[in-house]
Amino acid sequence: MIPFNELFEKHRENLELYVPVVARVHGDTHPEFHEVKKHFDVIREKLYELDLSELKAEFEQLSKITDYFTVPDDVCETYEAVYQMLSELEKALLEL
Repeated sequence: MIPFNELFEKHRENLELYVPVVARVHGDTHPEFHEVKKHFDVIREKLYELDLSELKAEFEQLSKITDYFTVPDDVCETYEAVYQMLSELEKALLEL
């Protein structure tokens, strides 16, 4: 498995692009995604300031909010891609 920092750098650009777009496009029908965006923003801001183990709480919240990254039936591929990348990051973080 790819270490968390490497995986985050691999997905960072796409996540920074996709997360705000998905929140804007799907936020009315999936208001939980606004919470996903908030937690992603915290992770992004604190990634280089904190010990990685301190990010586990943010990912635990993301898992709860997203029902363990379960993709809703009525969303686009970009929404699905965001959940997939966040799920991969959570798994990498838990392997530390």
